[in-house]
Order: sequence, then structure tokens, then C-alpha cells
Amino acid sequence: MTHVDTYASSDQILTVAQMRAAEEALIADGISVDELMQRAGQGAAAWVWRVSGGNAVSVLCGPGNNGGDGYVIAESLRRRGGQVVVIAPMAPATEAAKIARALYQGEVHEGEGDLPRGEVFVDCLFGSGLSRPLEDAHRELVTNLAARHAKAVAVDMPSGIASDSGLLLNEDLPAYTLTLALGAWKFAHFLMPASARMGALRLVPIGVTPVADAAQAIARPEIAAPPADAHKYTRGLLAVVGGAMPGAAILASTAAQGAGAGYVKLFAADKRNCPSDLVVETGPVSDLLSDHRNAAILVGPGLGRDGAARERLAIALADPVPVVLDADALVLLGPRLLAERSAPLIATPHEGELVALERAFACEEGTTRIERAVALARASGMVIVAKGPDTVIAGPEGQLACAPRASAWLSTAGTGDVLAGTIASRLATGLDPFVAACEGVWLHGEAARLAPKPFTASQLAETIQAALAACL
Repeated sequence: MTHVDTYASSDQILTVAQMRAAEEALIADGISVDELMQRAGQGAAAWVWRVSGGNAVSVLCGPGNNGGDGYVIAESLRRRGGQVVVIAPMAPATEAAKIARALYQGEVHEGEGDLPRGEVFVDCLFGSGLSRPLEDAHRELVTNLAARHAKAVAVDMPSGIASDSGLLLNEDLPAYTLTLALGAWKFAHFLMPASARMGALRLVPIGVTPVADAAQAIARPEIAAPPADAHKYTRGLLAVVGGAMPGAAILASTAAQGAGAGYVKLFAADKRNCPSDLVVETGPVSDLLSDHRNAAILVGPGLGRDGAARERLAIALADPVPVVLDADALVLLGPRLLAERSAPLIATPHEGELVALERAFACEEGTTRIERAVALARASGMVIVAKGPDTVIAGPEGQLACAPRASAWLSTAGTGDVLAGTIASRLATGLDPFVAACEGVWLHGEAARLAPKPFTASQLAETIQAALAACL
């Protein structure tokens, strides 16, 4: 895994403005709008053909270039021998869309009267540039066509969704089987509530090159096996600070053992319920500072919020090594505790903890999840892992990443502790904090995919090892 600025073009996430600039750059290099439309439409048609199995397809085309893509899709399917009809409630309005319409040799339905039925409905009404709700007639057309087909495919973006924020511009939109991103991922492909309606996600490349300062989609990391001369300390010693509720710290430690660190040591009141292969230190937490071999520290899971918890947090933050903060530590955290810190910090808040941190660090109220995570990272100097159904990672230097939609079975108690332990383990191996956060989030999501359903937090923690093995 590499820094956001050197990510491949297939991993980048672009705003509407960035995507337009990227297309303009391709045009400036001599690629016509018509050629870009052919690349997008034919690439999307290949996916639609696979989904349809050669059965009847209905393509809804709008007046803009997204509609032009639809005409290209329809003509490509027709030439393959597929059954296809275009529904066009509006005439093409752009030059490229007009050319694509002229090249389509199949049936056109104007959207009035009886609508066609079939296997696949393809939504090319409006693309990623839409910023206003659909008109009632257009919303009803989309909804009715989706209901008349077994499957629905959105091209670039389902109609009625705001690309940059993931907000629903209309509330009663259909769910899609597949969404095909054209040229680059958009934020709505990863953000709730939009992403929940998009089904499977696939990228159709059109030649867009890497864009400076683009956000990234978290991809499977490449993790190397330890070198031949490795030992437990060279692979990283992670110290986990326990507290009033020992179970959470044990969960985090178990996950950390499977995520790559060579040595995980839990500072706890006693050894009850701890796995036999987990080293538990029952002495004073102040002993944590005397071990110069610490590579990273995790504090927060099961910490508590009393005076003893505050003292443990302060001791952890006094160690000049990278620290991951989770759970109770985030509620106790404030700018004063970080005044003397210079080593990296990663915070892993859920929504309630995110609000508490925004108040503690006097962040201006953001309107989107992206804006909120970025603002908090800048104000606090921490890498922020805003976890949830749409996890966002923001770094203090402007790095930004979004996680693929993970299993809904993660909505169970204790899975956040597993995530914190996984990220802390990756951090202890010596990775850059932002990269460690991205890798930890990916491993967490992959473990959820691999674990039996429904799973407990302890089952998830034990599956982290298998998720890492998939990256070797």
C-alpha cells in the first residue's frame, strides 16, 4: 500500500469537478468526446451483457452525455445480438449524445404508454453531475422501469443521487443490482445512504490518469512475510492498555496478534479470561514507559472514564511512540492532553465519539462525513478513522480514503475493539499511520467477509489472521 498521491488511477475517488477536469485533460491530449463516450459505453455494455445473459434489456437515456453513454450501450448490445430497447423521454441535448443517438439502430420508446419489461433495466437518465431532485415524472419513470425488470444497473451514478456527498436527492429511489463507475470512483459509491442502494460496484476505465490530491478507495494491501532474520521485536511490540472492562482489551489484543505485530502485550489488572498465548503485564501501567522497545500503543477499549482511566490515558500519551486511541479514550481526550505530543496518533471514533471529538477540538460543523473527518484531522493533528457503514479515513496532511462497503454483520458489539487492535498492530509493524489505518480497515472488512454469519466479535478477531493471509 502506498501514499495517497501515488495511488493507481483505478483506486482514486474524484469529485464531479475533478472528473470533469480529468476528462478535459484527455480531450486536450487529443481524445475526442465521442471516443470517450465509446470507451465508457462499450465498457459498460460488456458488464450489462454479462448481467442480462442475452435477455431483454431496457436502457433509459437522458439528454446529456450520460444518456449518450446509454445509446452506445444499447447499440453495443444490439450488435451482440441482444434484445434491447431505448427509452428516451427527452431528445439528446449535447453534440456527443446526438451523435451516439444517430449511431443507434434499434428501437426507441419515448417513455409514454406501456413501458417495456425485461431482464435488465439500465439507468442512464442523469449522471454524476446531478445536483437537484428528479422531477416527479422522471422519478416515476425510473421507479416503474426498475419494477418491470428483474435487475437494475446504474451507469456511473443512479439517478437522484448527489455524487460528491452520497445524499439521496429523492427518498423513494429503487435499489440497483450493479453500479458501473465511469472513469473513476465517485464519493457516493462509498458513502451512505447512497452506497446502500448501488449493489455491486465495478469500475469502467476510460483512460483517466492519476489526479493530484485525489482521495483513494482502500484496496487489498500487499503485505510481505517477515524477513528471514526477523524476531518478535523487529516485527513490532504493541502495548495494549486495559482498564475497567477487560473483555474489550482482550478482543483488541486477539485481533492484534493476527494482524502482523510480532509481540502483543496487554497491561491489565489480572490475567483472568486471557488467552494463554497473550502476554499480560499486571504491574503498574507506568512500566509501559520504561520499555524502549514499544513500537506502538493502543489505549481505549474497556478503559473506563474514571480517574484511573484518565491516568492510564495520560501515561500512554506520554510514551513518544505512535498511539491508537479508541472508545473511552476518545471521550476523555482533549487538546491539553496532546499539547506535548509529537509522535503520530490515530483515532477511531464511531458517530457519537466523532461528535464528542468535534466539540473537544472546536471543529466547525461539517455537512458531509468527508468534510467532518477532514476538519477533525486538521484540527487535532490525528489520523481520523470515522468508522461505520461508510468508513472514512482522513489524515492531518490532507490524505483521504474511503473504505468499500463492508458486511452489515459488523453491526454487533465489540467489532470496533477488533478494528482498533487491527489498526494498532499494523502501526506497530512500522507503517506510516495513514497507511496502517487503511490496511487495518481493509483487514477488518475482509475478516467480516470470511467469518461465519452471524459472527461474534471474538470470532471476527480470530478471523483477522485469515484476512492477513489473503494479502501475502
